[in-house]
Amino acid sequence: MDAKQAVHFVKTLSGRFSNHDQAQGEPTKFSHINIFFRPLAWNLFQGPWFYSEQSYDYDPWRPYRQGVHHMVVSADHILMLNFGLRNGLRCAGGGSKPDLLNGLEREDLLPRPGCAMEFRATSNDRYCGEVEPGCQCLIPRGGQMTYLVSEVEFDDHHWISRDRGFDTATHTYRWGSEHGPLRFKRLERYADHLDADWLRDNQAAQPETA
Repeated sequence: MDAKQAVHFVKTLSGRFSNHDQAQGEPTKFSHINIFFRPLAWNLFQGPWFYSEQSYDYDPWRPYRQGVHHMVVSADHILMLNFGLRNGLRCAGGGSKPDLLNGLEREDLLPRPGCAMEFRATSNDRYCGEVEPGCQCLIPRGGQMTYLVSEVEFDDHHWISRDRGFDTATHTYRWGSEHGPLRFKRLERYADHLDADWLRDNQAAQPETA
């Protein structure tokens, strides 16, 4: 994947997405959720990094999911390494208020081994992503250890995602949406100002991933 294609991916990924229409149409099945993907200033971690946040629309300052992601470009796909945060409360709401992200440091990042997402381009400027192979993205749930199966599809206007958890021993379904994928529409764009220079990656500045 060349630099032009990678920049297109960044601009398509970055933004705010809402499933307002889905939640309004089926309120007993789906909550109203906002997803944010913010490209971070290059000098923060000296490379192409993102902050992501998911929150219920009624409670934007207490996101139920936060992450920091390092983008690694290869010949045929893009790998998004996944990190948690030691103190997510410090930047909670950073999806809509990016100034809250200025104090992030590498020491704040907690590696999530086995949880990287692999994205590939499909037809019509769409991208599909899934958790890296191996069933090693482990999440305790209800007193049991499960592994995450996450599937994402997005383009310039829409975002579709589905997360499910499976038992590590029996591979049986344990948790996740019982009503199908979440369906979002783009409301904002955050990366139109970025170019290939933002993709520069200082390998020495990366935190450990395992």
